[in-house]
Amino acid sequence: MATPKTDTEEVLVDCRSVWKVFGDQAPAAMRAIAERGLGKREVLQQFNCVVGVSDATIQVRRGEIFCIMGLSGSGKSTLIRMLNRLIEPSGGLVFVKGRDLAKLGAAELRQMRAHHIGMVFQSVALLPHRTVLENAAFGLEVQGIAKADRNRTAEAALAKVGLADWLQRLPAELSGGMQQRVGLARALAADPEIILMDEPFSALDPLIRRQLQDEFRQLTKDLGKSAVFITHDLDEAIRIGDRIAIMRDGVIIQVGTAEEIILNPADDYVREFVAGISRLHLIKAHSVMVPVDAYRVERPGVDVSALPGTSPQADIDELIDLTLDAFGEGIAVRDDGAVVGVVTPRSLLLAVKGAQTSEPART
Repeated sequence: MATPKTDTEEVLVDCRSVWKVFGDQAPAAMRAIAERGLGKREVLQQFNCVVGVSDATIQVRRGEIFCIMGLSGSGKSTLIRMLNRLIEPSGGLVFVKGRDLAKLGAAELRQMRAHHIGMVFQSVALLPHRTVLENAAFGLEVQGIAKADRNRTAEAALAKVGLADWLQRLPAELSGGMQQRVGLARALAADPEIILMDEPFSALDPLIRRQLQDEFRQLTKDLGKSAVFITHDLDEAIRIGDRIAIMRDGVIIQVGTAEEIILNPADDYVREFVAGISRLHLIKAHSVMVPVDAYRVERPGVDVSALPGTSPQADIDELIDLTLDAFGEGIAVRDDGAVVGVVTPRSLLLAVKGAQTSEPART
């Protein structure tokens, strides 16, 4: 997993208290929500309206892959479509690169979508009678780019996704994974800063899916893009995302890195989701170590500086091997040469078990 972003990094997508209520009486339902604090069930009963997204706030920073995870009906696909105004919010604000989408006219919104926001859906919707190259160049064609220029750009995008030898093929000749690559190339051809991905790999076989997950993450990082990635699969979110938002019934329950969510689930719903996730390569030393002062109180006869050392990013699998070689004294976590904490056998076992690991070690 990547290092979490800091608050000082540039925010490209800023979604503030966004709501979406579906139904003929949506404005009245929104007023009732604001004035009387109605919940989803009361809105349905009193106004025959469905609350798709409820008071959602997220920020996506430059260079970040932000995953939104939830089961069917959680509101994740509705939320991502409000990030480029394919769906109009019922309330709240969405800023992209500092611009309020609600204040953009039709032409300005088209420009924003064409140049700054690419989108890839689960159904890639390739034009069946156009070649791979023509499909990848389609967005540029709509923009009025000359044929030679758009083909050159699309060809370069297809090369990035590994389809340089398939330019003149038709979509029917491609596998499902290859068709998704064409969809990604079509989005990349416009060179957007932000890519919105709505469950693009969910219909693919597991092996192809994992391959595309890894390729997408690497390509996004190599090109310096930001991405919002929708999925119903927590394993996929962990594999791809720098940070994850977990949604339920239109509400964002928790936002954090995979490590933060697994170590400190916000409620029982999140706790159930993360219960089966392997921690061996996910949880790092900085999250399971105890403070040096607390370790010295508990183990006064041990020289901390003489303990075998590791980095704050060492994972549990590595820590287990080191602990076996250290005869139970602990592992010093060093950052820039200084010992910043100690991973004890007890704190390591607590991390493996899934309990809190912030307690001092005890013998």
